[in-house]
Amino acid sequence: MMPPPIRVALIAGDAPLRRACAQLLSQTPGFSCDAAFGSAPSALHGIAAAAPDVILLEMRLPNMSGAACIPQLKALLPNAKVVMLTPTCDRDLIFEALEKGADGCLLQHPPLADVLRAIQEVHAGGAPMSSPIARIVVQSFQRPRLTPAPLKNLTPREEAVLRCVSQGMVNKEIADQLQITIETTRGHLKNIYAKLQVRSRTEAAMKYFR
Repeated sequence: MMPPPIRVALIAGDAPLRRACAQLLSQTPGFSCDAAFGSAPSALHGIAAAAPDVILLEMRLPNMSGAACIPQLKALLPNAKVVMLTPTCDRDLIFEALEKGADGCLLQHPPLADVLRAIQEVHAGGAPMSSPIARIVVQSFQRPRLTPAPLKNLTPREEAVLRCVSQGMVNKEIADQLQITIETTRGHLKNIYAKLQVRSRTEAAMKYFR
């Protein structure tokens, strides 16, 4: 007997990307596109009924970032694998997605054959990543260790921002929590990175817990 097809759901605000992936999956034996959504709210409302094995999730969505959506998707579908599609090799975006529970990460608009391979790989228990993204992850562990900087160098506001980062909040959530603008939040993060001698949210949070 042939194994059942891998059921895939798409969440992408980019309509051409959504259509191309849906068409590819519907025309390829061994795969099925069971649902496609243009926003996080619509996906969270309807995706449980589709019961996908794999979710392709665009990083930049209207109303809610893809990374912020991951924990809610995992709560609805604990066994589903999530592959994030990110438009750039932004270190913070990549590590935010992985911290939130992404099982793989591809640069947006990859060759369609790469999409199929990534779906198969993540469904089999792997962690597919585009080569530039994998390089960033590897380099983050290979860099020489930096001398820890004491947290006492941070201002009270910077400590509050870092505390929010350690709780997994994205910039908009931090801004709302502290009643500051997103631009001010980015400015505080830039100062935090410089003072703690780190290059990503992950490293900053690790120093906070340490």
